[in-house]
Amino acid sequence: MNAPRKYEPTDVGEQSLIDGLRPVSLGEKLTAQTTHPMTPKHNASAVQKPCDHGLFDEVGRAQIDLLDLISNLT
Repeated sequence: MNAPRKYEPTDVGEQSLIDGLRPVSLGEKLTAQTTHPMTPKHNASAVQKPCDHGLFDEVGRAQIDLLDLISNLT
């Protein structure tokens, strides 16, 4: 006697599962999505801009402090 067929709800409607398979869990779907690199929605070929402000601004950290400059002149 055959077991009753199982069904899985999807975005496009209810779909039947092949015998011996189980539905994909939400955790498995989320894990699969996080293994792929993130890409922008509008321009997939865009290059990420460097983080050059605040703590990560290497040019800003190389600047001489104004008070140090004045003390060296006198």
